[in-house]
Amino acid sequence: MSDKTLVGAVALVTDAGSGIGAGAAHRLAREGAAVALVARSSDRLDQIADDIRNLGGQAITVTADITEPECAYQAVQDTLDRLGRLDVLVNNAGVVLLDTALHAPLEEWDRLVALNVTALLHVTHAAVPYLIDAAATSPRRVADLVNVSLTAGQLPRQGSSVYNLTRSGLEGFTESLRQELLVERVRVSLVEPAVVEADLVNHFSTATRNAMRRHVGGREALRPEDVADAIGYIVTRDRRVAVNEMRVRAAE
Repeated sequence: MSDKTLVGAVALVTDAGSGIGAGAAHRLAREGAAVALVARSSDRLDQIADDIRNLGGQAITVTADITEPECAYQAVQDTLDRLGRLDVLVNNAGVVLLDTALHAPLEEWDRLVALNVTALLHVTHAAVPYLIDAAATSPRRVADLVNVSLTAGQLPRQGSSVYNLTRSGLEGFTESLRQELLVERVRVSLVEPAVVEADLVNHFSTATRNAMRRHVGGREALRPEDVADAIGYIVTRDRRVAVNEMRVRAAE
């Protein structure tokens, strides 16, 4: 018998082309899951999938703009068609854009809502029926939905009003969804990391990056694998155990 907890399970990870998403894909693959890597661009997906396969794992790539509902539904359907089921969803896609209400272009606010809220809702809505089915039919007798946020989303500051709107909303959505799906044996969790170095480089604007570095000060930022380990811990618990929320910070 394998000691890998997720053997036979299928996981879908959004924004899996770098940072936390790529780290989570690797972590879940090491636990035995077949992983669907989803991102808007295929630039890095193929390399990450190849890395997973070279280590003995199973991975597919799905290129989709999940801010569009039909693309999000198709990404879930592609996962089902090619891997047969869906046991774990990691909603990792998101962006941080910081500016004051006076100076922020409306396009940035729209982008925050599209990536941090709308995309997550599209994928979640498409995936929930299959997660329920997986919980009822798998040997694990449980399925998992993990939403990834940031600890900064709980600390409103000037210049972060719309960003905080999207993250505070995610916290409320996650808790309500957790209660709704509890009877279906689908665990819903929220992971809130502090600043992750790779995401500073890959996902934040220059102004946001500089502001976040000032906030971190001299502390070492988290690595993507630190957050991936938290996700891996949550989804590999025995079905009796649910980790509803986890904050991951760098040591002071």
